[in-house]
Amino acid sequence: MSHTPDLLIKNVKPVSTSHDGSKEVDIRIRKGKIAEIGQDLEEKDNEKAHDAKGSYISPGWMDMHVHLREPGYEHKETIETGCRAAAFGGFTEVACMPNTNPPIHARDVVEFIKKKSEGLPVNVHPIGCVSKDRKGESIAEMADMQDGGAVAFSDDGDPVYNSELMRVALEYSSMLGMPIINHEEDLKLSRPGHMHEGKVSTRLGLDGTPGIAEEVMIARDILLAEFTGGHVHVAHISTAKAVDLVRKAKADGIHVTTEVCTHHFDLTDEEIERQNFDTNFKMHPPLRTQEDVDAMIEGLADGTIDAICTDHAPHAIEEKEVEFIYAPNGIIGLETAWGVTGRRLLKSGKMKLREVLTKLIDNPRNILNLEIPKIEEGAFANLTLFNTDREWTFEQKHIKSKSKNSPYVGSQMVGKAEAIYNNGQFIVNE
Repeated sequence: MSHTPDLLIKNVKPVSTSHDGSKEVDIRIRKGKIAEIGQDLEEKDNEKAHDAKGSYISPGWMDMHVHLREPGYEHKETIETGCRAAAFGGFTEVACMPNTNPPIHARDVVEFIKKKSEGLPVNVHPIGCVSKDRKGESIAEMADMQDGGAVAFSDDGDPVYNSELMRVALEYSSMLGMPIINHEEDLKLSRPGHMHEGKVSTRLGLDGTPGIAEEVMIARDILLAEFTGGHVHVAHISTAKAVDLVRKAKADGIHVTTEVCTHHFDLTDEEIERQNFDTNFKMHPPLRTQEDVDAMIEGLADGTIDAICTDHAPHAIEEKEVEFIYAPNGIIGLETAWGVTGRRLLKSGKMKLREVLTKLIDNPRNILNLEIPKIEEGAFANLTLFNTDREWTFEQKHIKSKSKNSPYVGSQMVGKAEAIYNNGQFIVNE
């Protein structure tokens, strides 16, 4: 990943709050900043030119829910390899979850991650733990982690199960102006589920996790957010009733936001049967029904669901190549996010381009109180170059993650992230 501070991107269509994607321009970048936007700009000495004819450019995309596994699980992923996968997927920024070893429960771990990500083309924003050691017993040092660079708090991988602790967490975090991102799961209702509880799990003879296990916890957290005035962010929403709960809470003025993973608006629990118990279709929340998938798309379209994320969760091959009930939950998703989004939301006509980009650019950063990049002269260049109509097949060679646990190998994608520019680096995918 080499530094390319001076670059001229030719014949590209900007899409942002101030550009509608209808007009081709040239964008000159010098020393990491947008120096000039115009037409028919001439290439200068010591300047690399890139012809982007037919492509769009937007402010850099952000995935607010990834697992980079470092520290502690570097055999699955590292900060560097996770950022490599993010760059391939068109993401210039990610927020990483704290279920590492040690967990991100203190300022020194936050600063370790920030230090390790320095110099990479993808900005990494650590999410600190809600509770010490993620044990759900006592509050972690939130203000200190915020000072070190944490952007939110979560015990993701497990819910904040203790209601009193969740109340205190919302009160503390509201004083800091930060959200609590909760993994919404009533453990007594959900486990030992290995997939969605329904007709398919019954046919397959697998213990299932019912949708109500998610919905009960979301209802609790909405009530606690209303009571405390705090900000609850619902992680990886997956059921139709859950979307309805968030929709009603927003209408009531409660500070709740949510995200959906690309696989939850694309795949259903029937894939597990069709794919003969392929463990790359095992994740948590599990794949749900077609009704739930349709509800995710509707929630995105009407604004109930704020952000698109991946829950990128790498696992080593030997961990996934076991019987279905013994395999860990989680799939990688950074490399396939845009191709799935293009196929499901854009090509289908369910959403317009700018509406989709809001879920990848503006909303994740607004939720995490981060600055939104701009396409204007004088701004730092934080950009994603992409197309919306290229049809391609996702193959093993496209996986940049250290782990290979994707359900999408061999699948058709629509739309491709072509390159990113961030931190003075131009990373082209081909």
